[in-house]
Amino acid sequence: MAAETVSDNDLHAYVDGALPAERRAAVEAHLAADPAAAARVAAYRSQVAMMHRLYDPVLDEPVPPHMVPASGKSLASPLTRVAAALALLLLGGIAGWWLHVFAEHNPAAAGQDLAFSAARAYVVFTPEVRHPVEVGAEAQEHLVKWLSKRLKTPLKAPYLEASGFRLVGGRLLSDASGPAALFMYEDERGRRLTLYVRRHDTRIGETAFRYALQEGVGVFYWIDARLSYALAGEIDKDSLLAICTTIYDQLDK
Repeated sequence: MAAETVSDNDLHAYVDGALPAERRAAVEAHLAADPAAAARVAAYRSQVAMMHRLYDPVLDEPVPPHMVPASGKSLASPLTRVAAALALLLLGGIAGWWLHVFAEHNPAAAGQDLAFSAARAYVVFTPEVRHPVEVGAEAQEHLVKWLSKRLKTPLKAPYLEASGFRLVGGRLLSDASGPAALFMYEDERGRRLTLYVRRHDTRIGETAFRYALQEGVGVFYWIDARLSYALAGEIDKDSLLAICTTIYDQLDK
């Protein structure tokens, strides 16, 4: 009998705990036989966990008094609530689009968005043992040429062995502004760093190094004309800054 086909929808439902019982055994058998699918599930779970850490505290906040009617009950009809929900979805999409446009022309907004994207990529991919990258360091020349072609600009994979970190490899990511590149490094203790690179369609300008702490992940980021860089890792701020300076010096040549 041919093996049952397992789709991405099945994998997402499995992660969300929404998979029907009769499909669960088939999906688990598929994961046991397919390391790539198992890696995707691990990445999905890491991303879900990060989103919960970021936004669950907001859900737990009490409803502001001015939004609660005196009777304590909503005065809106079911139809009104549906219309309001649809309006919020539409406004959310429009707001997201305008935020992207604003970030493309504003270094501060672009930097904050970059720091979050870099931290999210770090949390999703660095826990992976067997599939942390798409292309390994043994094919570094191919990796750099491939990512340069996709981002439509020459890229470099900085050399960090003097700082104790060797290149593991890299991967292509999907970013709000288009393709993005991720280079991953590791030291002898198994600690990992990621360098996130994003290209902008318009020239934003330049910014100095800025630091953000996203859920325990330190991120130093900067913008240089049409390219943005973000170095992320769970090491102390001074060490991260020293490595960031090393990267900047190499990219500036």
